[in-house]
Amino acid sequence: MAAKARPIPEGFHSVTPHLTVRDAVKMIEFYKKAFGAKEIEVKKMPDGKVIHAKIKIGDTFVMLNDEFPDLGGSCASLSPLALNGVSCTLNLYVEDADFVWKQALAAGAKEAMPLADMFWGDRYGLLTDPSGHRWAITTHKEDLTPEQVDKRAMEFFSNNPMKGKS
Repeated sequence: MAAKARPIPEGFHSVTPHLTVRDAVKMIEFYKKAFGAKEIEVKKMPDGKVIHAKIKIGDTFVMLNDEFPDLGGSCASLSPLALNGVSCTLNLYVEDADFVWKQALAAGAKEAMPLADMFWGDRYGLLTDPSGHRWAITTHKEDLTPEQVDKRAMEFFSNNPMKGKS
């Protein structure tokens, strides 16, 4: 008799990002160069498009696939490039945000928000990968109380040069 399957497979966390990208093979190479990803598996269709891939960034699996716009309706699989926008940010905690930031830019990422020390105690910046996904590159630098974060947030937003702009 086979052993009972684990409800959450070994090595996975409760939430696993699954990205739809344009040119998955190229994006896997980008993730390797930008974030040190390890390729775990890649399954291709007869036409060479990636139907399923699994990579590991740090301690987290990320699944991805090519775009499949021809599936139609709610089954269509489109990247942020096809949708002309994103609805989420992937937050990547790393030991050295400055190092990973430079590495990702050199690999082809584009800066969306400069890397800076933020009021909540993290060094944080936003990048957009070549397939349109937004990544926050983050290193936690300070353990702050909620009161300290609130005070710093008030100071930040009262001096924010983006205030009132849309």
